[in-house]
Amino acid sequence: MGCALVGCGKAIPALEVENTALEALVDTNDEWITTRTGIKSRRIAVEESSADLGEAAARQALGWTEGGHSERSFAPEEIDLIICATVTPDSIVPSTAGLLRRRLGLKSAIAFDVNAACTGFIYSATVAEAMMAASAPSADGSAGRNPIRRALVVGTERLTRLTNWADRNTCVLFGDGAGAAVLEWDESRPGILGSFIVNADDDENALTCPLSYGTDLPFDAQGVSSQSPALKDASAIRIDEELAIREAVESGNPRQTLRMNGPHVFKFAAEAMTEAVHRSLDRAGLSLDDIACIVPHQANERIIKYAAKKLHLPMDFFQLSIAEAGNTSAASVPMALADAYAEGRIRRGDKVILVAFGGGFTSGAIVYEA
Repeated sequence: MGCALVGCGKAIPALEVENTALEALVDTNDEWITTRTGIKSRRIAVEESSADLGEAAARQALGWTEGGHSERSFAPEEIDLIICATVTPDSIVPSTAGLLRRRLGLKSAIAFDVNAACTGFIYSATVAEAMMAASAPSADGSAGRNPIRRALVVGTERLTRLTNWADRNTCVLFGDGAGAAVLEWDESRPGILGSFIVNADDDENALTCPLSYGTDLPFDAQGVSSQSPALKDASAIRIDEELAIREAVESGNPRQTLRMNGPHVFKFAAEAMTEAVHRSLDRAGLSLDDIACIVPHQANERIIKYAAKKLHLPMDFFQLSIAEAGNTSAASVPMALADAYAEGRIRRGDKVILVAFGGGFTSGAIVYEA
């Protein structure tokens, strides 16, 4: 028995921005971007919220709208759990998962968010499987107090809201979108065969984005303060020092924006992705010869090519969706997964690997039988 993936979907914003359009913002061009990243265009959410995109992807995965892959249409009361992976929620409270629960009418579902950066979907699916397994019926047929039979796992992002559009090294990379999957506990199917998640310290602050709070704080260390303007948040200064961005912020650069050391992230990503593939296969008792397709995080085509070389696999083994999407963080893997199903790359009985890496540093992989 296992946790089977029985539906997936994706959603993208209406606005498509090609590489040539970015020439109006920074010193770049289509050839420079394409050769270094594999990206030709990206979608930017001008009017769509993270919840909007997540809802649209979820409706496809649930079989409620056309465009996704779903083995059947699931009734709202059948969904017991919603986990939403995102670093760009629309609100802190309620969670994005909570918003999706309300919008979709999933009244029976537990709902919460996960932030594991670009590995968020892998972490979320792993947590969902563990919760489903823990509540599965025992040998005598009895179930746990809170049985979970079906889970909706969503990755949704608006990374372009955290992008510094004056930084040509990062602004060309990111895009917006959402992907979703439905997992079902099915005693007759193998489902997820093995998984692996891990964290490493980002000691060099290679990928950071602090959070800024906009509320004025009328207090200092002694209590209420009447100083005007509002006092500077001392804790923010310490965070900026810890993330090594204080000098940049004090010189006038935007604070709440993605900063990345490309070469350092590349080195981590290539090693993390290959390790995650091998470790998940070991836990599944399989080898690469058993795998029909690998769906990787779409951060940079060169990272995927490097991983393919280390794994001794041809590039056509990997699902590539980055050209028209860019890096959509937690939405990347489920969006690419939906593309793989739409292109007919995954069929019932195929064994598939989902693998990702991200800020934090996070990484992980899942092996499942379709």
